[in-house]
Amino acid sequence: MKLLPASLRWRLSAAIAVVSALVAVALSLLVRTEFSQTQLADARQLQDERIQLVVRDYALTGQAALGSELNSSAVPPELLSAVRGGQRATYLERAPNGSWIWAAAETDGKVLSLRSPYSDRDDALSRLDQVLLIGSVGVVVLSSVVGVLLVSRLSRRLRLAAGAARRVADGDMTARVRDVIRDRPRDEAAELAQAIDGMADALQERLVAEQRVTADIAHELRTPVTGLVTAAELLPPSRPAELVRDRVRVLRVLVEDILEVARLDTAAERAELAELQLGEFVRRRVAGVAPDAQVSVLSEVPVRTDPRRLERVLVNLLVNAGKHGKPPIEVEVDGLTLRIRDHGPGFSDELLRDGPSRFRTGSSDRSSGHGLGLTIAVAQVKVLGGTLTFTNPEPQGALATLVLPDSPV
Repeated sequence: MKLLPASLRWRLSAAIAVVSALVAVALSLLVRTEFSQTQLADARQLQDERIQLVVRDYALTGQAALGSELNSSAVPPELLSAVRGGQRATYLERAPNGSWIWAAAETDGKVLSLRSPYSDRDDALSRLDQVLLIGSVGVVVLSSVVGVLLVSRLSRRLRLAAGAARRVADGDMTARVRDVIRDRPRDEAAELAQAIDGMADALQERLVAEQRVTADIAHELRTPVTGLVTAAELLPPSRPAELVRDRVRVLRVLVEDILEVARLDTAAERAELAELQLGEFVRRRVAGVAPDAQVSVLSEVPVRTDPRRLERVLVNLLVNAGKHGKPPIEVEVDGLTLRIRDHGPGFSDELLRDGPSRFRTGSSDRSSGHGLGLTIAVAQVKVLGGTLTFTNPEPQGALATLVLPDSPV
């Protein structure tokens, strides 16, 4: 399974990972800040209670108790300023030799000060940082894994839906998205499948209706056209009679082509296989259809295929090259590959992009024709199980390449 870095799967997974990381960082900062502030508040409160005991004891005994000092020179200037005027205050000092929490109070013009180490609380904060870091990494990894699993499931269902839609676009009207992605869970992918299947059902109904109308019209025309052919042959020799017979023959060929297209549209046609030498087969058929064409056999291999359908494809390609291309017409057989090239203006951009379409001509300067020849050729090749491609080689011309399967369908 090939996945591109810019696919929906990786973009959504990356978004989930980024959001998880941002949430984890935000929560970690919030927890750390709250814990740090709570620690400091508790330490200040404890020091404040202790300095109050020191002040009361000093008032009774005149001695500094609990490890306090009187008029210590180590008291931070900020703390001294805060206690002037008989006040009481606490202060956190960050020093190279460690952190200290101070408490001081002024009594009788003297400053009683008390300090306690704050490093143990800093150590607790460091341990909390480690826990938050490990927890954040774990949350990001876990959420990323869960996100990848969830998005992979969605991505897989979307890929299956796209594959089924492509099969419908390629002509497989039995393909349905709901059959490949199922109906559970009922999410946006299921709604997309329902919408695509509804479109495919409507398209299939329309195609079936059009095919039925085409076949019915062709069948209805067949009898009067046969009568016209018979009547035209009974006309006395004259120029108008020749024109009538020529147009009637064109009309009969058109009706027969439409009937053939209608049969091929049903997808019920099956190849009647026989073994033949492709090079020899092509030489004989080309000699009868385009005697001026140049035939070359690079390698000869036996092939098992339907001779009638293969002849139909070959004749249609040769007729198209002779009618809409320019000589020389070159026919090349190379193993299971058959190439037919002319030196005319080449196929139109629409045909190269979308493939042959009925009632649309196939060369850039075509002014006549009903466009069924190449359409029938493509459909017959599909029955044979091969591939037929159209290109415009340099410097000019049109090239049709037929590749027969190694093993027949």
